[in-house]
Amino acid sequence: MNKNKADILNLLSKNFTLLRSFNAIKVISSYYVSKILKKSIQWGKPISISIEPTTSCNLRCPQCPSGLRSFSRPTGMLDLNIFETAVNELHKTTGYITLYFQGEPYLNTRFLEMVGYANTHKIYTATSTNAHYLTKENAEKTVKSGLDRLIISIDGTSQETYGKYRIGGTLEKVLEGTKNLIEAKKNAKSKTPHIIWQFIVFGHNEHQLTDVKVLAKEYQVDELAIKSAQIYDYESGSKLIPTTSNFSRYEQNKDGFTIKNKLLNHCWRLWNSCVITWDGKVVPCCFDKDGTYRLGNLADNNFSDIWHSEAYKSFRTQILKGRQYIEICKNCSEGTSIWQN
Repeated sequence: MNKNKADILNLLSKNFTLLRSFNAIKVISSYYVSKILKKSIQWGKPISISIEPTTSCNLRCPQCPSGLRSFSRPTGMLDLNIFETAVNELHKTTGYITLYFQGEPYLNTRFLEMVGYANTHKIYTATSTNAHYLTKENAEKTVKSGLDRLIISIDGTSQETYGKYRIGGTLEKVLEGTKNLIEAKKNAKSKTPHIIWQFIVFGHNEHQLTDVKVLAKEYQVDELAIKSAQIYDYESGSKLIPTTSNFSRYEQNKDGFTIKNKLLNHCWRLWNSCVITWDGKVVPCCFDKDGTYRLGNLADNNFSDIWHSEAYKSFRTQILKGRQYIEICKNCSEGTSIWQN
């Protein structure tokens, strides 16, 4: 995960404990031993986790299962009790929670309560939003909640370009929400949340890369993230794939398009983090959007039992022996974001 120096210092000062540090050493050690032995070994607990506030969304983005309403798993809202149970079990070893997976987190009316609860346990919190619900009131509540890091999606500098992907969205609402949040931070004399504008590069918006950098400076956001797009049906090509190679996860050859990344038989995510869906299911990572590879359920077991279960060991071993055979890995391009201040 890429952060600027100020953000890293904030993270370390907030969540540093000897127990969390010792856990991180155990996780890192077990990861490298597993790579060498080609056998799943896990001595620690996750360093970070993602928890899904909801699968619901107000927009209809064409490469997102929330936007397409295409989930095979149920749509719903994370219950505060499930969140608190996870935090209570993990806060001694886990120092980072992303309150996001699929959907728009602000649609969960208890979302900021969850942020506040994690904050009381000195856990660094982050989320991602389309900013359509960042009213002045919600902006003030967001700052008061103690949220550390907020990614705002802005995939165009004109309504025409923005609306081609963020279907049903309004660029003016994104800009207004950003203003509201910056004003709320100033009024509260708060350095958080660290505001990141995220610009996903598509074929239809790559001509606005310079414009978005200018706009980011005008709105005084803390950071601008230029990110490559994940395209589901990329093999035969898509208008969404940018023509600029530096901003594409895919490359063209005589047979069509292929993903640039080599699928090496290891994955750091499987040792240091996981995703918990809104209804308490534990899945390996954020590429399992439909929750296909369910490794456990918090309704049936505590997290530690799931994390060290035979199902988890088996999945990690699969990664070590043949990652190319796992469906969610085939379109994985971890590390292809380009972060710019």
